[in-house]
Amino acid sequence: MNATRPATAPPAGPGNPIQAMLEAPLSLRERKKLKTRQTIRREAYRLIAEQGYENTTVDRIAAAAEISPSTFFRYFATKEDLVLTDEYDPAMIEALLARPSDEPFLRSCREAVIGMIRHLLEHEREELLVRMRLVRDVPALRARMMDSANDPRQLYLTALTRRAGVPEPTFAMRIAATALAAATTEAVLQWAESEGAEDIADLVDRAFAILENGFADL
Repeated sequence: MNATRPATAPPAGPGNPIQAMLEAPLSLRERKKLKTRQTIRREAYRLIAEQGYENTTVDRIAAAAEISPSTFFRYFATKEDLVLTDEYDPAMIEALLARPSDEPFLRSCREAVIGMIRHLLEHEREELLVRMRLVRDVPALRARMMDSANDPRQLYLTALTRRAGVPEPTFAMRIAATALAAATTEAVLQWAESEGAEDIADLVDRAFAILENGFADL
């Protein structure tokens, strides 16, 4: 594989699992749930910008979103999950599984992840930047990011095991998923460090290039 070749965005339309899933018609119930999640996040980020992460309690977020604290917890298990979780993991897994079966998994990841990032940059750039700034700046978020529920490593493990048709990940799969998760995490944190000035798609592409080169350039 040519590690210098930039990854390309997946084609639009039915062949693109990310776009197909994100643009699929939603039921009225699903639309209401999505609207509530978006409202909670929007009010949370507004409050955090005004008074800081630590001072923004679940009760204050719920009040601003005009919901009860119990309703908040139906959507997000913790305040940290509001920042760390999103609706895109299933689409990402499907995008990875839709890649050619004989394609090296690292190349599949490179193409699918950059396709997702380009979608997010088009539709949710500012929210993504706010989230990554918070992960960069708030120790509690960095710590919880490593929990199994939020660790990006789990996404890669799920895709690897499903693609291989095995019930449990192998040692090699766990090593690969750990390296992939670390690479993508460092890339998005670097983007946050630059306050969005750098190109996040380019940073992620460079991170995958380093992995593909086997660290030969270090």
